[in-house]
Amino acid sequence: MITFNKVSLIYPHSVKTIFENLSFTIEEGEMVLVIGATGSGKSSLLRLINGLVPHHTGGILAGDITVDGISTAVTKPGGLAHLIGIVGQNPSNGFVTDTVEEELVFGMEALNFAPEVMRKRVEEILDLLSLAHLRSRSISTLSGGEQQRVAIGSALVMHPKVLVLDEPTSALDPIAAEEVLSILHRLVHDLGLTVVISEHKLERVIGFADRIIAISANASAAIDLPESILKDSLIAPPIVHLARALNLDSVGTSVREVRRMTTHLRDFTPLLSKEAPASNEVVVEVKKLSFSYGEKVALRNLSLNFKAGEIAAVMGRNGAGKSTLFKSIVGFHSVTSGSVTVLGQDPMKLQGRDRLARIGYIPQEPSDLLIHSSVEKECSASDRDNGLAQGSTIDFLARLTPTISPTSHPRDLSEGQRLSLVLAIILCSAPDVLIMDEPTRGLDYQAKSILVDTLISYARNLGKCVLIATHDVELVAEAADRVVFIADGDVVADGPTIDVLLSSPAFAPQVAKVMSPAPWLTVSQALNGIAAATEGEARE
Repeated sequence: MITFNKVSLIYPHSVKTIFENLSFTIEEGEMVLVIGATGSGKSSLLRLINGLVPHHTGGILAGDITVDGISTAVTKPGGLAHLIGIVGQNPSNGFVTDTVEEELVFGMEALNFAPEVMRKRVEEILDLLSLAHLRSRSISTLSGGEQQRVAIGSALVMHPKVLVLDEPTSALDPIAAEEVLSILHRLVHDLGLTVVISEHKLERVIGFADRIIAISANASAAIDLPESILKDSLIAPPIVHLARALNLDSVGTSVREVRRMTTHLRDFTPLLSKEAPASNEVVVEVKKLSFSYGEKVALRNLSLNFKAGEIAAVMGRNGAGKSTLFKSIVGFHSVTSGSVTVLGQDPMKLQGRDRLARIGYIPQEPSDLLIHSSVEKECSASDRDNGLAQGSTIDFLARLTPTISPTSHPRDLSEGQRLSLVLAIILCSAPDVLIMDEPTRGLDYQAKSILVDTLISYARNLGKCVLIATHDVELVAEAADRVVFIADGDVVADGPTIDVLLSSPAFAPQVAKVMSPAPWLTVSQALNGIAAATEGEARE
């Protein structure tokens, strides 16, 4: 179906070869997962499949790529639209209409599909992706996860033979992610759809993948069965690292497999909880907050306090109200009723450096905050805005992500690299409250680990308040002291991370599912708990 034959790629004005002599074949009806470090070229590989690279991006391409016998070197992306559907990391960039139903219809109208065909396919996709209740909604009012499902639907409605997806579950809650992946899995097995998917949250996808393409730092790639690739890969989900650390017979690619191999280890129940923040200083106070988008109620009489030195994760299904809550705290809109204060001040009245010192906000799309033509210029502007010595921000960025070139244009960075750049800019202003909306989109496990360490240090050592809206349960397990769970604009759970996550089968991290009933959330907690329990048994 898809063949790469001695493919090499280098972008204009770049000294780094993206790929060197790649050769592999993806068969019809196969789901293939592409993995690699942040900035390794995963998105580039996906865009090679439908010709966006190099036809739209430029660059020098050697070798040949064919899809269903058609060469992408001589056929531009428009000529492949009937054959290949593609969903990018930022779905909002691809929307061309106002409402959900219009967006689903647009591609078919452009290719002159019959009205009865369009109607049938739209209804199928609305049901398939649970979008029927959103069909008349303006796309701009949807949550990031809802927009992601619309983007996937817009691709599927064309009935492509090949579907290419770049981080398709990054903005989805665990339940929605499972639903979308199950749908794709069914289309692969029932209809022979070929799916190529890039994803950093491997714990979600690994059980559905037939094979893995692993991109290495030396511009090469290997393709093999998941268990073969993950046996030695540094990029692996938590259960693989757990299996390795426990010297199990195989790495295990599912919770069920690893659970069967760890039956003898689950009788230990010591709890290794994190220390709660010592400060009682309230930084953010939300009182009886309500907000509506027209007739759509996003928040209902919600009251919360967040303290200095605390890392709090706000979780919930797509559309629950997480982003709306954060935008209210930042002061982006007037609330319908109730109030929000940050250190006793109305956030809507904060201006200039006072705002920078009080609130740092990183939206779902960090690139929205980048306006300059190079990384170096962005960092230099940050130094000026924050009254810092020149070079302070770029030095901090180098510690976060050493691989980013100062001369690169922000648009040429990967999603994860852009997040690192924005995080460096925001943290250098040292705001009293740091607010991040889906901060792990585009981050590999190593980058996520650096992010966790950075946030913990920021909260503990500097006494700052950190608020995270996320669907990444593994991030929450590693970093958060507290979890606030929102449903339909109201708080349904609020407590220590270990209590909230363990009580939710859908939002529990992989280690918790494997080791239940032992109350461990992370690999390190499980290893320390087992070691402590074993030592205790030895003393007895």
